[in-house]
Amino acid sequence: MQSPEARLYKNSLALALRRYSAAVRDMEQTVLLPSLLRDVPSDELWDCEESCRDLYENYLTLKAMRNTVEGGLVSPEDRKAADGSGLEPLLLDMEGLFHFHLRGLFSVMKDLTTRTESLTGKYKDIIGVAN
Repeated sequence: MQSPEARLYKNSLALALRRYSAAVRDMEQTVLLPSLLRDVPSDELWDCEESCRDLYENYLTLKAMRNTVEGGLVSPEDRKAADGSGLEPLLLDMEGLFHFHLRGLFSVMKDLTTRTESLTGKYKDIIGVAN
């Protein structure tokens, strides 16, 4: 029987992000020639929201999203500058949605961190401990 902490950890955001990163790393190690995925239609429903895209575009998008998970949010301008060519693949709606929610999550976590630090500082003031 698992402890409550183990069950919570099983469903944690950090674990989900690590699993995603591991899956993308496995994909990169398996797909040695990504260009073979060009013009291969995807049978995933979410790929056909506006126009069906091929597996190569999905491959690039999944890698870009993993880079965001591991490296933090990067603005499109910074991404173009890092790319050098200024040509980035078209973003799937899923990637845009992912970035939208991830920015929101980062904002909430930053606010919670600030509130926590403030509460800690006020408590230290109350008990007379120097900050």
